[in-house]
Amino acid sequence: MTARILDGKALATEVRARIADDVAALRAEHGIVPGLAAVLVGEDPASQVYVGMKHRATEAAGMVSRQHVLPIDTTQEALEALVGELNDDDAIDGILVQLPLPAHLDPRGVVERIVPDKDVDALNPYTAGRLATGDPTFFSATPYGVLEILAHAGVETAGAHVVVVGRSNLVGRPLSVMLTLKGRDATVTLAHSRTRDLGAICRSADVIVAAVGRIGLITADMVRPGATVIDVGTNRKDDGKLTGDVDFEGVVEVAGAITPAPGGVGPMTVTMLLQNTLEAARARRGLPRR
Repeated sequence: MTARILDGKALATEVRARIADDVAALRAEHGIVPGLAAVLVGEDPASQVYVGMKHRATEAAGMVSRQHVLPIDTTQEALEALVGELNDDDAIDGILVQLPLPAHLDPRGVVERIVPDKDVDALNPYTAGRLATGDPTFFSATPYGVLEILAHAGVETAGAHVVVVGRSNLVGRPLSVMLTLKGRDATVTLAHSRTRDLGAICRSADVIVAAVGRIGLITADMVRPGATVIDVGTNRKDDGKLTGDVDFEGVVEVAGAITPAPGGVGPMTVTMLLQNTLEAARARRGLPRR
């Protein structure tokens, strides 16, 4: 068996075109142009790349994109003050603070400063709490992308056993909750790097989502034949190339469907951030979400 490849790049192109159409309609019908502000502290190369990608994607969708690049020695007070200014700026519908921050800054204090109706990265504890109680405001962008990939591929989650490997607040925890919401209706096991007999648990899964950050964590012998495997991992090999958490060459011969890494979930993360910003722009003005 050779697995079907779930192409995140192609899906991202399709979804972004739909978002651009919705943005154009919002402008034409209501004179509203969604705005996304990204805040970057320091000169971390990877963060610069990510922020640049988000900037280009935001503008391509017809939205306003603002970038705030602060020096690495920016204080907590200055960073939180900037977030406060963006909270009060009516032209900005979404605020993104690029993580990780320099070691002297407290990321929790910063994300808690973002008002919930502009928390398009879904990091504020209020946003997480709304999700946990089944009444979400925004979905975290990467888990949201995973759900879109599964839906587009026709992978049925209702009644399915989904094993999410990884318990981070960015991916594993929110995704495990999102999969159990009405309409998704999955039975979820939230595993992690210290789970006993991880292989046996994964072999019981209809869907495996790997999001730990460890090269080769999921191997072919851990995958039930025909299962769907979603690789969220982003790791850099010794040769500088990016790879995921899944041993792709081995697993592709066992799984029914699989995302590549890179080229799978990554493009959808930026895409769903745009979707959240569009939804925020509508919600902040009393318009129904689409």
